[in-house]
Amino acid sequence: MENLTAEEIEKIEHEISLVPVKKAACIEALKVVQQHRGWVSDESIKAVADLMDMSPAELDSVATFYNLIFRQPVGRHVILVCDSISCWVVGYENIREYLTAKLGIQYGQTTPDGRFTMLPNVCLGCCDHAPALMIDNDLYKDLEPNQLDEILNKYA
Repeated sequence: MENLTAEEIEKIEHEISLVPVKKAACIEALKVVQQHRGWVSDESIKAVADLMDMSPAELDSVATFYNLIFRQPVGRHVILVCDSISCWVVGYENIREYLTAKLGIQYGQTTPDGRFTMLPNVCLGCCDHAPALMIDNDLYKDLEPNQLDEILNKYA
């Protein structure tokens, strides 16, 4: 079984200290693991569940519901392409098609060099500036396909 590092335990315990009920920190605990490992494995689910006094199934149900917890390995940079109705109406498909051709991957796939994983996202919260995408924590709005090469080049 995969163990949590001392640093991960310390950060998770800090998150637990901020809430009245231990289980309320479960998403933050999963984020801690993901921040250190890039994704959350089944073994990590078991280790975090033990620390949180939860069953692995209970914690996994949270992890799989929350779409920003990655349950399989991802690239160094995760591209979230907004496919909300607002983005769809103003041409998100052109953005997705350009990225698919440029990177040679479909949704859920990672480039062979491990640089990018591309995922759909229901809403990035900027409908008035559609189409939009997010790479890691960087939000890009009012996109046109001709902007994408410059944006992608920022991520080594």
